[in-house]
Amino acid sequence: MIGRRRLLQASALTLSAPRLAGAQSGQKLLRFAPQADLAILDPITTTGFVTRNHAFLVFDTLYGWDEQYRAQPQMVAGHTVEDDGLTWTMTLREGLRFHDGEPVRARDAVASVKRWGLRDSFGLAVMAVTEEITAPSDRVIRWRLKRPFPLLPDALGKVGANVAFIMPERLASQDAALPISEMVGSGPFRFVASERVPGSRAVYTKFDGYVPRPEGTPSLLAGPKQAYLDRVEWLTLPDATTAAAALRRGEIDWWEQPTTDLLPTLQRGRGIKVEVLDPTGAIAMLRFNHLHPPFDNPAIRRAVLGAISQSDVMTAVAGNDRSLWRDGVGFFAPGSIMASDEGMAALTGPRDLAASRRALEAAGYKGEKVLLMAPTDFPAINAMSEVVGDVFRKLGLNLDYVAMDWGSALRRQANRETPDKGGYNAFCTYTAGVNQFNPAAHNFIRGSGLTATFGWSTSPQLEEMRNRWLQSTDDEARRAIGREMQRQAFLDVPYAPLGQFYQPTAYREDVSGLLKGLPLFWNVRRG
Repeated sequence: MIGRRRLLQASALTLSAPRLAGAQSGQKLLRFAPQADLAILDPITTTGFVTRNHAFLVFDTLYGWDEQYRAQPQMVAGHTVEDDGLTWTMTLREGLRFHDGEPVRARDAVASVKRWGLRDSFGLAVMAVTEEITAPSDRVIRWRLKRPFPLLPDALGKVGANVAFIMPERLASQDAALPISEMVGSGPFRFVASERVPGSRAVYTKFDGYVPRPEGTPSLLAGPKQAYLDRVEWLTLPDATTAAAALRRGEIDWWEQPTTDLLPTLQRGRGIKVEVLDPTGAIAMLRFNHLHPPFDNPAIRRAVLGAISQSDVMTAVAGNDRSLWRDGVGFFAPGSIMASDEGMAALTGPRDLAASRRALEAAGYKGEKVLLMAPTDFPAINAMSEVVGDVFRKLGLNLDYVAMDWGSALRRQANRETPDKGGYNAFCTYTAGVNQFNPAAHNFIRGSGLTATFGWSTSPQLEEMRNRWLQSTDDEARRAIGREMQRQAFLDVPYAPLGQFYQPTAYREDVSGLLKGLPLFWNVRRG
């Protein structure tokens, strides 16, 4: 009780001071409660969506996907393709400036893309076909490729983490594994470092020097990014009841991820709207650490996969309303051309704990401790972790269930050491459905070992199939590769798919202009 009382007191203090500041300033102010605390600021060093969402306020991108997931020019005025697809010339729009007053130059973009290309799955594919990226002038970026790569704008404008955000060369030239020291971008909002309170608040103000695209209609990451708000405050409210009460009282204007149990109350609430922004949903997963026992053994990963019920996990996350979740989800997003029924009996067949325990024993499980990271301040992932932890116990795994905050979990994900030295064995997470449309942006199906995303799965077969997909332009051939990849994924088990859910968001009725896809703050108005 003491811990909860202190939490509520801290939340009340967090809300009261910003409300007074906003009332005194008379600014167009929006208060937003994000999915979790913004513990990590650098969007290249983490795949956490809370960091990616923050970065879209501060940074801009060369291209941006629209709501049809087509790449549109954003910072670039346009591009030309020559030499049978081997030379791309991109020209930056005029007047682009960073928040420190410096102009955006082509060399900033080159350094930023190179840093991104060391961390992101799609970025690694881009770098693998790139001979050279240069900046022959301040506004011109030139690519020389080893072979044609028509997906280049798609890679540079994609939605999911990691995103190819453009930052000053002095920051982008730093080690991609280490967080940058400043948040200086050229996006429509500035990050106010002096007002940040870790664990409590982040503040952004309108950047008057931002130059939106002059044409088009706002659509996801494409079109003009018009900032109609003067100030955006992110307030960390880990207690759902506190967040719901704050939204009802008008102390916050937008709650990113209300919990399922509170949705009926919010939907009946006066002056509150509830809707799903992302039609592709969120795809949940149990990610294994492939570097250390016991999950370095694919047979043990397969035994665990056979014991997990997607419907149990999704019910814990999203409740009994089947319109908000689905099971029977494989290694690619339902509805995409890569999705298939290949090998799906491993997920949809009867869950047999006794058979899975026998499979674990036959695979050689020796009672090694299994450290599962469980973030208690992230409701959806906490719910997944509780169900998976229960399955681990029933299987007879020697579970070390480590409760922590989401920021600590994000930092620990990058630790390759053994669990006793700060590492881990598994964690639950989710990604946007759009990230699993194909293997280009699908970080978690990579089999590239230490260059794969956290968990570091290795599968030469999956990598070979992915490379074939990247070089294919025929949808039927890509569908066939999708079946192959799913068949292989059920053997290698880079992660265990846990289902798909559709996360509603809730906001005050005087907030308008929210774009589909993810929490974005341009085009949003108050009043």
